[in-house]
Amino acid sequence: MSWFEKLKQGLTKTRNVINDKVDALLSFTKTIDDELYEELEEILITSDVGVNTTTKIIEMLRKKVKENRIDDPSKVKDLLKEIISDILDNEKQSVIPQSTPAVYIVVGVNGVGKTTSIGKMSHYLKQKGYKVMLAAADTFRAAAIDQLEVWAKKWS
Repeated sequence: MSWFEKLKQGLTKTRNVINDKVDALLSFTKTIDDELYEELEEILITSDVGVNTTTKIIEMLRKKVKENRIDDPSKVKDLLKEIISDILDNEKQSVIPQSTPAVYIVVGVNGVGKTTSIGKMSHYLKQKGYKVMLAAADTFRAAAIDQLEVWAKKWS
């Protein structure tokens, strides 16, 4: 299993949060309209998908709904999953930097394994012969630096 596949597997909590929110939205939605797209956009952005990626997803969703003449909101989730899956498949990148120095910024919702992933990624890079420096910039959680230090020691 590739590092990217392991990372995707480790992001189950984020996936579950998004799934739960989308399920809740679609269970109360009767029509596919601008309000639905706005709610989906908010769910994706607040789940740290990112503004540019969210915009791309929503644009693709609107297009597929129109092309496939879908009017049942319950079918939107399958399209959304297909679009996100296609984006992930097309955007696979190696963690190995193309040039050095390289900077990786890891963001995400609380409790999804960012710090653990950083530790594993730094370990992987060290095994490949790269020098790694870690920095925590979590403004909401004072223990972030300590936790990152623990993981850095564990994986080095």
